[in-house]
Amino acid sequence: MLNNIKHTFLTFFITSLCFAQVEEITPPDYVKTIYFNGGTPESQLPIIQLGQPILLEFDVLNGNEDDYYYEIKHYNFDWTPSILVESEYLDGFDEQRIRTYENSFNTLQTFSHYKVSIPNQFTKSIKLTGNYIITIYDDYDDIIFSRKFMVYEQQANVGLQIRRSRDVQTIDQKQSVDITISSGQLQFVNPKETVKTVIIQNNNLNTAITDLKPQYILGNELSYRYNEASSFFGGNEFLSFENKEIRAANNGVQYISLEDLYQTYLYTNTSRANLEYTYNPDINGNFFITALNSDKPETEADYAWVHFSLQYPNIKEGQSIHVFGNFNNYHIEPQTKLEHFEEEGIYSVAIKLKQGFYNYKYAIVDKDGTIDEHTIGGSFWQTENNYKVLVYYRELGARYDKIIGLGEANSVGITN
Repeated sequence: MLNNIKHTFLTFFITSLCFAQVEEITPPDYVKTIYFNGGTPESQLPIIQLGQPILLEFDVLNGNEDDYYYEIKHYNFDWTPSILVESEYLDGFDEQRIRTYENSFNTLQTFSHYKVSIPNQFTKSIKLTGNYIITIYDDYDDIIFSRKFMVYEQQANVGLQIRRSRDVQTIDQKQSVDITISSGQLQFVNPKETVKTVIIQNNNLNTAITDLKPQYILGNELSYRYNEASSFFGGNEFLSFENKEIRAANNGVQYISLEDLYQTYLYTNTSRANLEYTYNPDINGNFFITALNSDKPETEADYAWVHFSLQYPNIKEGQSIHVFGNFNNYHIEPQTKLEHFEEEGIYSVAIKLKQGFYNYKYAIVDKDGTIDEHTIGGSFWQTENNYKVLVYYRELGARYDKIIGLGEANSVGITN
């Protein structure tokens, strides 16, 4: 199914870049609402247990009812291509056409909704744990987008404890993750080299902390109690809005107007960096699609232009302000950049989004691409965040990195 151009690209990518880390490919503007999960009600980074299903859905707004295909590849711990062949990690075949799709019904914005689940009649199962990327491409073998996911098998116990930072300079802003790993099934050999970890805050791989070495080894128990290396800025609770009733204002929505599509104007946000921390329940950056009086929101939920606005002082030359969240995979894109209206002291942008409940935040991006998520929103040690720790293990002589355990904790019960 893949043509010579795609193979040439991949060969060049692998050989010439010396097995560089593979990044996710962002979709074109006509592909929206990439909904990727492994059994959770909202879309989030899928981390599934071996044998569990995984679901990918997306909308295409060009109205062409094009054919799309999927491909699944296995990767090492550091997201370099593994040396495994497809038959070793897949039972069945990929490079298959996505056969499940429906057109939108009774919506102003016409779109086709595509859905693929693993396992299916062609790709019967994923046989090995590890890092994976699913790539979606079209009839011309052009890659449309790709998404990372992980498969694990619980062969180790992974304990997490969330604490305030031990660094007095950041004690009011940061949260530190202590980890304990033990196993009754595996005997860790040379764990400082063979055991690797990834700590993920709020399902955002872009800010993950990777490859910390165990500090203490007691028999077959590994402990990680770093002061700074395993700490994250706590950030603030995500901002949110809900427009499941597209014709009326709802949570976070100031007013609605109708043009070619509905225009959803959110309340203007302000900086929270100098305010006291206030707990506000969120879904940690994720989103889910919902529409009032709809039995099938995947095809009956409409799209609206959602107008974000932020009251904020002038930023430095070369900097820009963006809005992002899981709804765009935490990517900085031209479509997420806020335009500055100096007279009003407002930054704003309109993004076409499907009806639902969304978490989002603002970030300042420097001209070198550095992302600052905390100057506008603030960072507090009390903030409720979700943390996941994945444990990788490559036995002596093994050809790939297994994921042998997943630990998860929430900072609600944070301790000093």
